[in-house]
Parts: sequence; structure tokens; C-alpha cells
Amino acid sequence: MGRRADLIVLEAGMVFVVEYKLGARHFDRSGLDQVYGYGLDLKHFHETSHARRIVPLLVATEAPAAPGPALRWDEDGLAKPIGVAPAALAHTIKQIASTSTEVHLDAETWLAGRYRPTPTIVEAAQALYRGHQVEEISRSEAGAENLTVTADYIAAAIETAKRERRKIICFITGVPGSGKTLAGLNLATARQRAHSDEHAVFLSGNGPLVDVLREALALDAVAKAREAGKSTSKAVEERRAAAFIQNIHHFRDDALATAVAPVEKVAVFDEAQRAWDVAQTSKFMQQKKGQVGFAMSEPEFLLSVMDRHEDWCAIICLVGGGQEINTGEAGIDEWLRALERSFPHWQAHVPQTLTHTCQVADEVTAPALHLATSLRSFRAERLSDFVGHVISGDAAAARQVRTELDNYPLLFTRDLRAARTWLRSRRRGPERAGLLASSNGSRLKPHGVFVKAKIEPAKWFLAATEDVRSSDALEDAGTEFDVQGLELDWACLCWDANLRRASDRWQALQFKGTTWQTVNDEQRQRYVANSYRVLLTRARQGLVVFVPQGESADATRPPAVYDAIAAFLAHCGFAVLPPLPGGPGGG
Repeated sequence: MGRRADLIVLEAGMVFVVEYKLGARHFDRSGLDQVYGYGLDLKHFHETSHARRIVPLLVATEAPAAPGPALRWDEDGLAKPIGVAPAALAHTIKQIASTSTEVHLDAETWLAGRYRPTPTIVEAAQALYRGHQVEEISRSEAGAENLTVTADYIAAAIETAKRERRKIICFITGVPGSGKTLAGLNLATARQRAHSDEHAVFLSGNGPLVDVLREALALDAVAKAREAGKSTSKAVEERRAAAFIQNIHHFRDDALATAVAPVEKVAVFDEAQRAWDVAQTSKFMQQKKGQVGFAMSEPEFLLSVMDRHEDWCAIICLVGGGQEINTGEAGIDEWLRALERSFPHWQAHVPQTLTHTCQVADEVTAPALHLATSLRSFRAERLSDFVGHVISGDAAAARQVRTELDNYPLLFTRDLRAARTWLRSRRRGPERAGLLASSNGSRLKPHGVFVKAKIEPAKWFLAATEDVRSSDALEDAGTEFDVQGLELDWACLCWDANLRRASDRWQALQFKGTTWQTVNDEQRQRYVANSYRVLLTRARQGLVVFVPQGESADATRPPAVYDAIAAFLAHCGFAVLPPLPGGPGGG
């Protein structure tokens, strides 16, 4: 994925990963994390390194010779990184290798092992933006083939549209974790590289996702330019990233200001099912834009904007499900109704899996537009299934799936201190950990988790561990609105009483003023449940759920309510993380 260690040494059956820092006199945290990250990549994703002991070594070329620190091993056979002076490198490797009981590892055999990464969406965006192919960053061969088939189909459809001067819309569906956003980023970057005149753009209504991806692309581009001795600036790279990844609402606002066709001929809409219906769009336009009587849904308006092109254009809609968390989200049927009602001259490419009742005049069924293979977590292929059963209240089914998640820790605790300690003990190198909470988890405040305090998503996801704004600081919690579409390696979900057990089922509530109020509207009940569905699936490597003890003297935090939540999680298969000495605490 564009990361290359300087040196690999195979000795006595062990793998030594070496990173040099030219001119450095000290072994700083970023360098140690970098080489630790190389070790983690090999341990997790390189077939012939999985079972081997791996030792990350950081060489500071100007560091004075000194006795190295004692070697400490993680449970999986990856050593903590150590710093060595250049003159001590060979001696250090020989000394560590002399303790090995490993079977000899032949260099050709090691090199022949497949590297099959599972990148985060941030890592994937960076790799694709640099020019890597999607099959290079997909762990599953079936997944890579699936993504490639989809990309090839859409590329052919776009070329046909250009040749025949027609307008097309393609819908991509997929199982949870199948890489729909990855497919969209791949399409946008591929079109930008091969057809810059199309000005392909990735559009998302997910503001935090846009902010994080833009910041990550800009920072990465600056770092790569410096490594190559090229001149650039963060401001320049931010402008380039902003042209590639745009907030859909800014795209919409620009289109409101003019009747001219946009420069973009290919637009990829992420989470297209979350576009607003007529009522929500009309309300927004009147209240925020001063446009009275606006009578189009968001899909219809966006189609009308792209329809301004005289010759051809293409819209790619990425379609997810089960994560609606906002009022007024229209669903995918509204796109098809808009086509049926106002744009019969458009051709729709639809996968067989997309059920709909609309009769689109020119519809092409395309099996290649469904992503059937999950790529989500290298530790937990069936995490989405498990979470689905938890949210549906089926403990028996959840417990059955739990048996297939051997490598994915799922814990719950009544002690937030224990959760924080566990996260810090699990996070390694460049991995990220963080606290999560529902946006209406208002009674977590006595435990220092204040959901009304807004995080800065780009800083929370990307800032260095020592930065107090970073997720790694474990101070500020990200809500479903902050983290949807993004990922952490390790997470603690702080579960409040807004989703509680009542009569053997989940009950949704909202905190207003000084009391909890029952949510009776079915759609809003789904929003509450989906907020927890989103939060429960953000951690790639392991999750701990913090359930408060409650306080009998506080009517808003009844202990019985929290006890019932904890009991149900235990019934689903979450293991107990005991409190720290001194008893449960919130700090």
C-alpha cells in the first residue's frame, strides 16, 4: 500500500524489519511507530510471516552506540520496536537470532508469500490516490476479483455512454463490509488518472468522512513529495484533494447558484440511499437557502444538475443498508422514482439484488454491480452478522455467530478505567483506539463522556497519539455521526440508557431536558438502533463495551436498566472485562 521498509533480514527463522532515519540522533516515537507498523503489516497480512517471530529495528544513523533495551514480545510473536546505532545493528541481529528456536526460513519461500492487506478506508484512499490498483489492496482474492469485475463493467458502460452520447446511472450494492466506498474511490481515481478531462469526483454527504479523507490525502501527498525531494505545500495538496473528494451539499449549493452544467462528467455518490426526500429537501431549501416552494427531492435535483450536460454523463450510486441515522433519508427508490418521473432518457444499470417497484424506461440488469464478498475486517468476517443479531435482540443467534469470531475480542465492562487500560494495552504502533458513544447518550456525562462536546474528526482520526484531540487520548467520544464510514482498530463503545431492554426487547428513548422519553415513532426507533449498529461495527480488531453501573440516587441512571443491558450483552457472548483494583470507576 505504498509503505516500504528499508531492509528485511531473515536470520535463524526470524524476520528483522529495519528502518533507517538518516541524520537522526534519537529514536523518536514516530520512527518507532513506523517500523512497528511494518512489523504489524507483515504479521497480519503477509502469509509467510504470520507464524514467524518479527523484530522491528529503528536505526538512527547519527545515534551514539549504547546498550539496547531488552527485547519484549507481544502475544502474537511481534517484538516491541527497539532503536539501535548503525555500528550495533549486525551484533543486535546476531544476538537476538542466537536465542531462536524457529525453523529455517528460506528467502525465496518468504518472498513467495502473498501480501493480502485489509486497509482502512483512509489507507485505501491514500493508496488509490497514489496510483495503486484496487487488487493490490484487497485481502480476499474473491473480493479483489469482485471489485475488478465491477470496475470493468462501469468503465465499459461509461465508454459506451460517451460513444453513444447518452446519460447513465449505475447502482452498486453489496453485503456489509464488501467495499462499496472502496469501489467508488477506485472508480473516481481510475477515471481521474485515465480521463482527466472528465473531472471524476467522489461525492459524500458524510461531512466527517470527507474531512478525514481530504486531510489524510493532503498530509500523505506532502509527505511523499518531501521524500521524493519535490516541492509542494499542504494548501496546494488540500485543493487537489478537495477537487477529488467533495461534500455533496457543497456540490448541490454550487449547482443552485448557476444553471450551467458542472465541470464533472462522472460523479460517484457515496451512501446514495441517504439522500433527502422531497419534504426534507424542501424544508432545508426554505429555511437555509431562502427558496420557497422547492419541490424536488435531493436525488431528483442532483439528477437534474448532471442532466445539464448536452452530450453524456455518468452517475455512480453506492447503495448501503441498515445504517440510516438521519431524518428524511429517502432510500434508493427515490432515485428510481425520479428517473421514472423526470428523466426517462437516462439509462439505469441495476444489480439483480436491488429490489424496487418503479418502472424505469431504459433499465439494464447487471449482476457485476453487486459486491458479494466481505472485505471488512481481517479478524472478523462475520462481525456484521453478530451485530445484526445483537441489535435485533436475538441473543441465541448472536451467540452462535460469536463462536466464529475467535480472533476478535468482544468484551463488556462496568468500569471505564478498565476499558481505557485495555485499549491502551492492545493498541500498537500506528494503530488507533478510541471511545464511541451514541449522540443521545447524555447520561454518560457523569463518567466524563460528554457527547455534546463535538470532536474535530480529522484531528480525532489522524492526529498523533500524544495530541489530546486524538482518538488515542481516550478523552473525547466519537458519535455515530462522526465515525460512520470510518474505522478504528480498537474501540470502547459507551452504552447509555437510550437503547435499553424492556419486555425482552430493545426499547428506544431520547433524553430531553431532565428525563428520558420513550421514542414511539418507528422510523426514529430505527435511527436509535442503527446508531448502535454503526458504533458496534467501527472496530477492526476488537471491541469493549462499557455499561455504567448506574446510580440509585439519580432517576436518570437507574441501575436496573444498565444491569439489564449488561446481562443481555453477556447472553449474546460478550466476555467480562473485570474492573480494576479499587472497584468500578468512570474515570
